[in-house]
Formats: sequence, structure tokens, C-alpha cells
Amino acid sequence: MNKTFCALEERFVNPLFEVFDGGDFILSSYRDVEKPLAEVQIFFPEDDRAEESREALSRALEIVGTKAEVRTVAIADEDWKLSYRRHFKTEHASPHIILHPVWEPLPDSNRDEIVITLDPGLAFGTGKHETTKACLQFIDELPHEGSFLDMGSGSGILSIAASLLGYSPVVGFDIDEETIPVAEENAAINNAHASYFRFALGKGMKAPFEPADTVAANILGPVLIAFADEVASYAKKNLIASGILNELYPEVVKAFADQGFIEVSHKTLGEWTTGLFRH
Repeated sequence: MNKTFCALEERFVNPLFEVFDGGDFILSSYRDVEKPLAEVQIFFPEDDRAEESREALSRALEIVGTKAEVRTVAIADEDWKLSYRRHFKTEHASPHIILHPVWEPLPDSNRDEIVITLDPGLAFGTGKHETTKACLQFIDELPHEGSFLDMGSGSGILSIAASLLGYSPVVGFDIDEETIPVAEENAAINNAHASYFRFALGKGMKAPFEPADTVAANILGPVLIAFADEVASYAKKNLIASGILNELYPEVVKAFADQGFIEVSHKTLGEWTTGLFRH
């Protein structure tokens, strides 16, 4: 097995996932909390594809406007698929939400707490990233009622949390069709009632879902700004907007103000700001 990888500032990881176009290469990432940089990785078995993988990752780095040394190394076959597990541990994401990886023992919990068991695989969403954690905290703080839409559902973590807390009905969508079965499997593991669809903003596609009382849009700031009208059209009351670098947040606030949404509050975790807006 081979791994092509580079280390970079964590604020570039989400944008890199959005622009990466490596054909059948799959990008993954992790960050060791004891190290300052995140690592993005491509795993592949064929020895003759090293240069191709480096070119794909280098193109994506250039698009997002950063530089990093891209290298390829050989690794033991049994290690690569499970390497991310070392960096995902059981923890509280909010007062009432405990995140639990499927390979760890079930934690003790109080009656008013929910435990979300996840195996994210290669789908984005363990709850450790600042954007996901802030979304979970807002979902917990809001009244646990009404319909819920998860934009950019990834592993399904936000929609699963919403369902277990009491929101209903719950729907999620993602542009990456490979995340859909991951989210469905995670929902089934947690006995959560959520439906998932492949859908892309800005493509003129007919939405396979209805507007929801609460929408969580954990996507990139530039995408939120570019498609603010479409994102806002799916939120009947509450909109949680995330995936926004701190310096871009004022532009997101203005974009949704133009759509009739006011900022209720926001959370800044590291380099990322997540906002709660109300229609």
C-alpha cells in the first residue's frame, strides 16, 4: 500500500476537499492534537500511480492558494484503512451529546444525554473539527423540535444528533454520493430516523426534500455566500451556517441579511466561526 500526503494548516483542509479532483483517488485527513499541522492523505495500492497521486494533490493545493511538500511513502497494508481511528476518541461535543467511535467501549451516560456511535470511514464528520462541533452545540441549544435539514451531511453526524434529540422529520444531503451509504449506516447503528440524498447546490436540480424549520449548512464560506439565496430558501426559521473562516464571517452575515436572516449568535472555535441565524 502507498500513501501520498502533505502537512498543512487546518484552515485549508475543508477547501482542499471541495476542490480535489483525483478521479478514483480518495482524499482523507487527520490532525494529531499534539501537532500544529493537519495531514491530508491519498491511499492507493498501485506502485505506478505515485506521480499521478502527487499531481492530483498538488493541483488542489494550488487552487486553494497554499503550498506544501507532497510526498509518497509505502506503508503496511493492514495499517492504512484504520489509521484514522487513533485520532477519534469518545468525548462530549455539547452538554447533551456524546460522540463515541464504534471501536471503543460504550461510555456511561445520563438519562438526558445521547450517545452517537460513529464509524466515519472516509466521510467527513467525526465531530472533532471545530465547524462540526459548533453545529452540534447549536443543535443541542435550540428547542429540539420541528423538521431538520443537514446540508453537506458527510458521515451523517449532525442529522443523527438532530433525530436522537427529537427533531422530526430529518433529512440530509451531500454532493458526494459515496457519503450517502456511510450516513445511512451510521443512522441505522444509532436507531436514528433520517433520510439521505445526493444533491448539489447551484445545479438547478429539483430538491428531493422540503424546506425545514432548522437547517444546518456545514459547507464552505464562499459556497454559503455564492448560494445564500438557495440555502436561505430551505430554512423556514433557524439557519446554522458553518465552515466559515473567521475573516470571511462578516461577508456571510451580510449575505444572509440580504435574504432576510438576522444573526442570533455565533461561536468562534480556532480559525472557524459558526453562526446561528433566524428568519
